[in-house]
Amino acid sequence: MTRKQATDVILVLNAGSSSIKFGVFVAADGGESVMQGEIEGIGTASCFHARDDAGSEIEGPKRIDADTSVHGLMDILLEWIEHHLGGRKIIAAGHRVVLGGLEHTAPVLVDAAVLERLRTLIPLMPMHQPRNLEPIEALAKLNPKLPQIACFDTSFHRTMPEVAQLYGLPRRLTEEGVRRYGFHGLSYEYIASVLPGIDARAAAGRTVVAHLGSGASMCAMVGGRSVATTMGFSPLAGLLMGSRPGELDPGIVLWLSRAKDMDDEAIEHLLYHDCGLKGVSGISNDMRDLLSSEDPHAKQAVDLFNYRVCWELGALASAAGGLDALVFTAGIGENAASVRAAVCSQSAWLGVGFDEAANEAGAEHISSPTSAVSVWVIPTDEERMIAAHTLALVERRPERGAA
Repeated sequence: MTRKQATDVILVLNAGSSSIKFGVFVAADGGESVMQGEIEGIGTASCFHARDDAGSEIEGPKRIDADTSVHGLMDILLEWIEHHLGGRKIIAAGHRVVLGGLEHTAPVLVDAAVLERLRTLIPLMPMHQPRNLEPIEALAKLNPKLPQIACFDTSFHRTMPEVAQLYGLPRRLTEEGVRRYGFHGLSYEYIASVLPGIDARAAAGRTVVAHLGSGASMCAMVGGRSVATTMGFSPLAGLLMGSRPGELDPGIVLWLSRAKDMDDEAIEHLLYHDCGLKGVSGISNDMRDLLSSEDPHAKQAVDLFNYRVCWELGALASAAGGLDALVFTAGIGENAASVRAAVCSQSAWLGVGFDEAANEAGAEHISSPTSAVSVWVIPTDEERMIAAHTLALVERRPERGAA
C-alpha cells in the first residue's frame, strides 16, 4: 500500500472539446475540495481561472496564448497548482474518460498498454475520446512517476442487461462495438453512493435519476445499479439537450445527407452544436435564458424538454419494474424549479406527487406527504467521485520495490 501524508492531494481533470476543468482534493476518505478551476476557450481565446473551496477567486481570468498545445496547457496548470498548494504534494491524477468500452467496468491505473487500448476506442467516440486522453499523455511526459487513474463515464452502465445494450443492427456491427453504452455514469454513481444516507428505500429500490444539464440524460437504477439509460452509442441520444437533439429518427440524418447535401462534418456540427434548446428556440442553449424569455419559441423549447423527460421517465420506470423514487440533479435539475414542477405534475400517473412550496424553496425533499414516489433534489459531484476512485486505487497500489 502506498503511504500518504496528511498534506497529500489528488488532482482531478475533466477535459472537454474546448476546456479542461480541474479540481484538487485532500487525499483522505471524503476528501475535502481544496480548489477548482478551468482552462476554457482552448484553441481560440484560452482563459484560465481558479477558485478556492469557499468559491473565492484565486486566479483569473488569465489569458493564455491560443496556440498553446495541451501539453503546454498542462505544464502551465501543473506549475500553477503546485505553486498554490503551500507545500502539499500531488500524489495522483484522476481523469474523466468518456468511453471505457466493454473491457473497463471500473476505474483503472493507466500505463502504456491501457492507454493504447483506450486509443483503439477513438473511432467509436472521435469527438470526445481524444480530448480525454490528451491530458493523460501530457502528464505522462511532464511527470512520468505520477500515477494516473482513468475513470469512465460508461462503466456504471455495464450492469445493464444485455438486451438493454443492443440495437436492431446486424450482429457483426454489434461485435464491432456499436451498442448502447450510456454516459454521465460518474454522476449516477455519485448519486447512488450518497442515496443510502438520504433515502434507504430509494437506494434499495427502483430509482430514476434525471441528470438535467446542458448535456442531459436519465438512468433507471435498481438497488443502486444501472438497468437502463437514455443516452446510447453516443451522447447525442435520449433527452433534448442544450444544443443536441436527443431522440432522432435516423431517416432525418439520411435526408440531411441526400436532400441538403451535407457531409459528415456538417451533420456532426449540426447535431452537436445547433440542435436541442438552441435549435428549437432559435435563442439560446441555456435553460435560464429560455425560462426568462417571453418568446413563444423559447416556451416551446422548454415544453419539448419537459415532454421528453416525462416520456423517458415512463420508459425507465417500465425498465425498472416500477418507481420508488425520482432524483433531480445537475444544473437544470438542481436549479430550475419550474422544470421540476412540470415533470412531476405530468408524471402524477406514476404516483409522483410534489410539494409546490418545497420545490420553489429549493428543498432537498420535494415530494408531497401522500406521494407514492419520493422526489429528491441532490447535487451531483463527478469530480469528488473521480477523486474517491483515484485515492482508492492509489492506496491499493504497491510501493515500488515492495516484496
